[in-house]
Amino acid sequence: MALAMEKQMIVGEVPVSPFSRLFSMPGLDCFNIVTIGFKNEASPSAFTEGLKNTLLNHPRFSCILETGPGEHKPRWIPTQVNIKDHVVVPNIDPTIDNPDQFLEDYTSNMVFSPIDKCKPLWEIHILNIKTSDAESLVVARFHHSLGDGMSLMSLLLACSRKTSDPEALPTLVAPKLSKVTNVWSSLAARLWLIIRLMFNTIVEVFKFLLIVCSFCDNRTPLMEKPSATRIPNKFIHRVISLDDVKVVKNAMNMTVNDVILGMVQAGLSRYLSQKYDTETNPKLKKSLEKICLRGVVFFNLRSNKKIEDLAKMMEKRSTSRWGNSIGYAMIPLWMRSENDIFEYIRRAKTTMDRKKLSLEPLFSYVLLKLTVEVFGSKALRALAMRIFGRSTIILSNVAGPTEEISLFDHQISYVSASISGFPQALIVHITSYVSKAIINLGVDLDVIPDPHNLCDHIVEALQMMKSAVEDKISADLIV
Repeated sequence: MALAMEKQMIVGEVPVSPFSRLFSMPGLDCFNIVTIGFKNEASPSAFTEGLKNTLLNHPRFSCILETGPGEHKPRWIPTQVNIKDHVVVPNIDPTIDNPDQFLEDYTSNMVFSPIDKCKPLWEIHILNIKTSDAESLVVARFHHSLGDGMSLMSLLLACSRKTSDPEALPTLVAPKLSKVTNVWSSLAARLWLIIRLMFNTIVEVFKFLLIVCSFCDNRTPLMEKPSATRIPNKFIHRVISLDDVKVVKNAMNMTVNDVILGMVQAGLSRYLSQKYDTETNPKLKKSLEKICLRGVVFFNLRSNKKIEDLAKMMEKRSTSRWGNSIGYAMIPLWMRSENDIFEYIRRAKTTMDRKKLSLEPLFSYVLLKLTVEVFGSKALRALAMRIFGRSTIILSNVAGPTEEISLFDHQISYVSASISGFPQALIVHITSYVSKAIINLGVDLDVIPDPHNLCDHIVEALQMMKSAVEDKISADLIV
């Protein structure tokens, strides 16, 4: 079995990453919130037995996180796990009027319910209600110190089986092999790549430090207000077609991530434009052209970018280590009223190509690491709050399985994920599963009281892009 492995974690011997230190600090508890929809009714007994044979074999999920007083370094203390303390099966009326609304409220309330830190920091809630996208659901809460999105997605794959072959683990997408070219051409290309990498790193790191030291985003309806909670308190999700994203991607010869970021920028621009158009106070009316907004985007720092089998991730010399191996970059958001809907994608590609070909994400990781090692946890928290406090939103995405899978004999319909605990009023997280893309918004209702309206704008932006592609193809055929 994929999770039947020797426990390699020994207290005091496994270093805690800067992000894990940050996520475990008192008053800054960050959680991964994962919702999994199923195509059949959930069986609590099957889940309990399945978790015993899989999740509990993972060292991190059978340990207590001890933070210690003062500057004491946090460590993992092995403990006996009672599975009943981590699986919650609420008694829900299956005939409730609005199950989709119930799921949103349940997830949002669960984020703020206290979690017992005297036991491993995770819990599974089994909801046997039928929603628009699933026959039953599991809502899981994992403390972010347990691992990042890549780690948790690998965990899901290790616990799952192919729907087409119940005995087989999900297969992973093989990395594309680079084409063999002329040796001299290859050397010249690599030299040019290194030059661009150095130049982009210098420029992007300088801009990053400039933002941290001085600049702050403009005040907009997406920024916090004095009465705000400073953290998202409402979570909603929307299932859309990944094939629609790929239609735009193929037509523009770009990546899925480029289209997604362009879609989000277009949706946010339309949302802000609507807000300003309905504003009655002339002093509060603004033009989108005058707005400067930034987002924090997380990057996977593992040398192997593919999702690996959990057993491989736990090997000592694996290139895809378990935990929080992430950095981040500050990106400018293109907030404009564009007649050409594709301009949002072009701007997204230009921005992300520059960020990916720089060491800014690695620099941010090293900066946090040096801060906590030299100045301690208080300085780490102050730096993190300053960085995240100078941006409007957090953007992240995780690629999921490309084939149908089952979790403990429950066929999965979709996987949605988000994070809580960051001081932004808006968090946008997108997960893919087979032919679906799931948009998850975490919002502070004091700042964004209409999250469904905002989500509608993002989805409509994708439909506008797809329609523009189809119109362009039709026009080319006529010519």
